[in-house]
Amino acid sequence: MASSPEFVEHVLELLAPLGRVAARRMFGGHGLYCDGVFFGIIADDMLYLKADGENRAEFERAGCEIFSYARQGKIARLNFYRAPEEAMDAPHLMLPWARSALAAALRARAAKPKKGGRKGRASRR
Repeated sequence: MASSPEFVEHVLELLAPLGRVAARRMFGGHGLYCDGVFFGIIADDMLYLKADGENRAEFERAGCEIFSYARQGKIARLNFYRAPEEAMDAPHLMLPWARSALAAALRARAAKPKKGGRKGRASRR
C-alpha cells in the first residue's frame, strides 16, 4: 500500500483549496484529514475518497473503483472510491469530489454516538 512522497505531495496540492489538509501515515499508506476529519486514503499511488449513500452514485457513474484489500483470506471493501482520473489533473477538477467526500465524512461523524459522559456511574456524596 506504499505511495511515493511525490504522489502524496501532488494529492495535497490538489486538495489545498479544500482547507487544511494533512496526510498521516497509516497501514503503509496515508489517511487524509481536513481540519481533523478523515475523508480520504492514499494507497499504491492512488487516491480514494469517502462515499456514503448520498454520494456513492456519483462515484459509480464516473466509473470509480471501490477501495478493497485482502483480509484474512477475504476481500474487504471500504466506503472509499478511487478519485476520477480527470480530477487528478487540477485542483479545480478535484474540488467538487473532495467536497463531496468531506461532506460524507462529516455525515458519518455526526451519525456516530458521542463518547464520554458519566452514564451508568453512581454519583458520590
